[in-house]
Amino acid sequence: MADPRLAVAYDEIAAVFASFKIDGATITYDATASGGAAATAIGHAVSLSAADTVQLAADAEAVIGKLIKVSSDGIATVQIAGGMTLPGGVGAALTLGKKIVGAVDGVAAKGHIRECGAAAGEYVLARGFIIDAAVTTAVEVFL
Repeated sequence: MADPRLAVAYDEIAAVFASFKIDGATITYDATASGGAAATAIGHAVSLSAADTVQLAADAEAVIGKLIKVSSDGIATVQIAGGMTLPGGVGAALTLGKKIVGAVDGVAAKGHIRECGAAAGEYVLARGFIIDAAVTTAVEVFL
């Protein structure tokens, strides 16, 4: 058996999961898709859109976690704490140790992250921190 200490990994360390409703706009159920939603949603950053309801995170929004699965009843499983991998926004600043907020990619698709900026009030929304940003499409964070 290979020594697990030879590979650095953070996924699911101290993971906490919760259930939320989906917004039905940025996240929709798809019975044919792995995880119950489009690949552009599963594994992406989510924020709250209403009470008990998640949407893909837009730029500068508070990231509450990572979308794991969507069920046919419109309920999503979201990892809300622990080590996880999230996609960085295109050209996003991703500095080690910095808190994160939502971001968009090059075609304005939501569900990505970037480091917290200096905009007024943005730091209040930021949470967690960046552990490894070597691969910008798979940024290791801890929430």
